[in-house]
Amino acid sequence: MKILPKLLLATASLAMAGSALAEDVKIGILLGFTGPLESITPAMAKSAEMAIKEVNDSRQLLSGSSVTAVRGDSTCTDAAAATAAGQRLVTSDKVNAIMGADCSGVTGAVLQSVARPNGIVMISPSATSPGLSTAQSDGLFFRTSPSDARQGQIMSDVILKRGFKSVALTYTNNDYGKGLASAFKAAYEKAGGKVTLSAAHEDGKGDYSAEVGALASAGGDLLVVAGYVDQGGRGIIRSALDTGAFSKFYLPDGMYGDSLIKVIGKPLDGTFGDVPGIESEGNKKFLAMAKAAGIDGTSSYTGESYDAAALIMLSMQAAKSSKSTMFKSKVMSIANGPGEKIYPGELAKGLKLLAEGKAIDYDGATGVQMIPPGEAAGSYRVYTIKGGKQVTDGYQ
Repeated sequence: MKILPKLLLATASLAMAGSALAEDVKIGILLGFTGPLESITPAMAKSAEMAIKEVNDSRQLLSGSSVTAVRGDSTCTDAAAATAAGQRLVTSDKVNAIMGADCSGVTGAVLQSVARPNGIVMISPSATSPGLSTAQSDGLFFRTSPSDARQGQIMSDVILKRGFKSVALTYTNNDYGKGLASAFKAAYEKAGGKVTLSAAHEDGKGDYSAEVGALASAGGDLLVVAGYVDQGGRGIIRSALDTGAFSKFYLPDGMYGDSLIKVIGKPLDGTFGDVPGIESEGNKKFLAMAKAAGIDGTSSYTGESYDAAALIMLSMQAAKSSKSTMFKSKVMSIANGPGEKIYPGELAKGLKLLAEGKAIDYDGATGVQMIPPGEAAGSYRVYTIKGGKQVTDGYQ
């Protein structure tokens, strides 16, 4: 007669122990919700939050711990504002890790001023400056996007393959623009192409006729615009078209976005460019999930954002800890395996395997494969704008 009460007491004790182990894990989503990429960051944030919801629904993370996403505005370009936002995430919101930042300059600033002093892991979905490959990080910084050292080579290959042997080049005057312009120019000239003029432009100006005039005077069969889709890059293209200086453009990742097509329209037909992307089983699963959630999964860095958030949570599970200083050593092994492949929609499976002490290989939405010091090896989708749409030409 006394067995049942003892069983109930034991069950209650186990439940209390389980709830005591659970915690409220917080992940900062630090992106440029205002600034030159404000049209693409909402989809990035929602993609990361989609991974967080998937984990919460599974109740598999760290003995049933829940995860809360806390947004912060990096502005993309204002290092002081981004650092202040990062500090608030860490000191006030008490985040365990940061998914972000987005643009290279602010990412570097937050890494040095916030992440390193506080021992917080950052996984950026879109900071691509080659300079970040050699930045001091104490093993806390990773990125699911490839370095622009790789993108520069892709740009050179694609442009030369299409027969353009002479180009003018303009780039936004920051870490991202400088790094990409330098990588492209070196690769293009080594392969026999000629850059007639490589010139920086400032964001936020109302008139780019002087910059476009200088580029036109230098000549070139194509204008390469390494800028931002909602800022100076758009202004450069509009001015070039208005004056008849250029009619053909190449647009790397920072210029990818529907907002440019909506503003410029038909004159962009024939423009081509690249954006990180891959054709894979994981990407197909991610696109289906994003569509069901009302997210444009083809928008820039959405898959990378989902993967960055997923890597943070899976690494926590592998380390059995939500502390950055504990799980930072697990990120590379989760990304590269060996172990069972895990795709979008399978985070519960990955968490369960890790809880059982088994190894996984997170392939994710972007075919995640990290090279030292902790960045994506890189695959790019090459596209051409046709009839107001970015039509995929292939992958490299």
